[in-house]
Amino acid sequence: MKIKHLIATVLAAAVMPLALSAQQVTIKLWPDGAPDDNGLTGPENVMEGGRIGNISDPELIIFPAENPNGQAIIMCPGGGYSYVAAGHEGTDFAPWFNSLGITFAVLKYRMPNGHCEIPLEDAHRAITIMRNNAEKYGFTTVGIMGGSAGGNVASCAAVHYTKKTRPDFQILLYPLITFENRVTPGGKNLLFDMYPSDEDVEYYSSEKNVSSDNPPAFIAHSQDDPTVPIADSEMYHDALEQAGVPVEMHIYPEGGHGWGFRDSFKYHEQFKEDLSKWLKSL
Repeated sequence: MKIKHLIATVLAAAVMPLALSAQQVTIKLWPDGAPDDNGLTGPENVMEGGRIGNISDPELIIFPAENPNGQAIIMCPGGGYSYVAAGHEGTDFAPWFNSLGITFAVLKYRMPNGHCEIPLEDAHRAITIMRNNAEKYGFTTVGIMGGSAGGNVASCAAVHYTKKTRPDFQILLYPLITFENRVTPGGKNLLFDMYPSDEDVEYYSSEKNVSSDNPPAFIAHSQDDPTVPIADSEMYHDALEQAGVPVEMHIYPEGGHGWGFRDSFKYHEQFKEDLSKWLKSL
């Protein structure tokens, strides 16, 4: 009996990824060509751990919920604006969100490569595509989510938008928020070229562009994050709060940076509980 149970368990684990991949839908963001070029050419660089670099043809990978609850989320994985961590900060979230009735999508956005407008351009396009498919997948609200550099993409999408591209809510994990005092003229500056303008630095520092019309926010960060300090989340939280935007922030005592949906993160279950409660409150 134990052997039969073991075999059944192994088979179920093997079939689950296949079932997930069978229902996912991949949509090219710009089938007729993007309005702006990031200057990258050649094949994508698929690396260990689900990381993808050298993206010139961005895609939206959608995981429809079997029993939709009316919500959808677009995830912008991190990667320091050098690649997209599409595994633990992307597709790994899909089964859990789907179990909550949430249609989940991973945005495989283009790297800026010195063209700072590119990632946000892809995020706006992704929101438009999701809204166009809302009836098909059974949702009425769509939120933007991001981790690390993807958190910068998501927060920028949450403060810069048109009527059609405004997200209904935002979820930020250890987000890069500000570029103030982080830009070195002539140096490597993640989102920018070697000599960004002051206007661009301010535009993509999300805390400087908050307004009362911004969507409600959920922010999660680790106290001991060595890569993006919690000060980024705190300043964005404070700016939203001062503008009267509903915001909830969770600072976990430890966990470092980039934990995504890894169950090795000490507060993984607590994070899921905190986020699911907040989503239900919407």
